[in-house]
Amino acid sequence: MPFQRIEAEKLSHSVVRQIEQLILRGILRPGERLPSERELSERLGVSRPSLREAVAELQARGLLATRAGAGIYVADVLGSAFSPALIRLFAAHEEAVFDYLAFRRDLEGIAAARAAIHGSDTDLKVIDTVFAKMEAAHSKRNPADEAELDAEFHLAIIEASHNVILLHMMRSTFDLLREGVFFNRQIMFKNRTTRDLLLEHHRAINDALQARDPEAAREAVRVHLGFIEQALETQKKAEANEAVARLRYAHEQDR
Repeated sequence: MPFQRIEAEKLSHSVVRQIEQLILRGILRPGERLPSERELSERLGVSRPSLREAVAELQARGLLATRAGAGIYVADVLGSAFSPALIRLFAAHEEAVFDYLAFRRDLEGIAAARAAIHGSDTDLKVIDTVFAKMEAAHSKRNPADEAELDAEFHLAIIEASHNVILLHMMRSTFDLLREGVFFNRQIMFKNRTTRDLLLEHHRAINDALQARDPEAAREAVRVHLGFIEQALETQKKAEANEAVARLRYAHEQDR
């Protein structure tokens, strides 16, 4: 008969599976510090030896990392999504910027539609809370906070889509965006008119999600990223024109 004896699962294996799921679902994020050994063993209801065994296994799998004197952290599991050589290639070629925006427009449109349908009420509250923070940051002269919340807003939508492959793929590309590999978001937020329009775009996305309208959410994302693409094209042309103007100016001074 094809039956096998059922054996009780080791506590350490249960701990491994729980932490794995938290990382997979994006609840525990790369670089996030875990509670102390004492606190974590109490929260999980397991002994310290069982916890140590689980942590050792997760470290061997590359999911957790220990920093000397600082504790245990979720490993930078996204760091390997793009090789350093490919990141340098992205940064050196303008076409990668526009391919990146097209990639985001397609996938974030899908994510927004999924979030409108599959996101829980709590997911939508998270998105709405981040948008409220964006509104508060909008009045500040320094755009740094608003630019950072921009990424947080988009990632909250992707998290609400409840697709773990999409989540980890998009997180890896947003990390590159934060590092300025594709373009400097803060430059875009420095222009007051552009900054006002970007806030309205985010408001439209949020309104569609709160109304649970998947098509409106997808369209609002398309409009938003289409605007960014056009703004970057305009910026690139202005920079090229300025370079030519400087050559003319230098030539006139030499005559």
